[in-house]
Amino acid sequence: MGARLARLLAECRLRAWGLPLDPAALLVAELAADAALHGSDRRAGLRLSLGVTDTTLRIEVSDSAGDRMPGAGRPAADAESGRGLLLVEALAERWGVTPGPPPGKTVRAEMTLADL
Repeated sequence: MGARLARLLAECRLRAWGLPLDPAALLVAELAADAALHGSDRRAGLRLSLGVTDTTLRIEVSDSAGDRMPGAGRPAADAESGRGLLLVEALAERWGVTPGPPPGKTVRAEMTLADL
């Protein structure tokens, strides 16, 4: 699955749950784009998982490159990329990375439903 398809599928699921599309769809797009660009072997693709409880929306994007862990750095002011995880930090209540299962990793972001 690619980043564009991940966002489209997430939007369908969010609608089915009666949740607003943004900012959750934007988080999916950023996490999936990072996985597609930096994390995954293109043949392996990525995996999207969405979950909702009474209070929280959880977004998980898994890829096959556990040896490349993401980090939110500060790009140069004139850089044309490198701000995706800064956006995730700003929009998500919490986010993090879980290694495995080998050879992959999962990047997750959680949002409080009251914030949507």
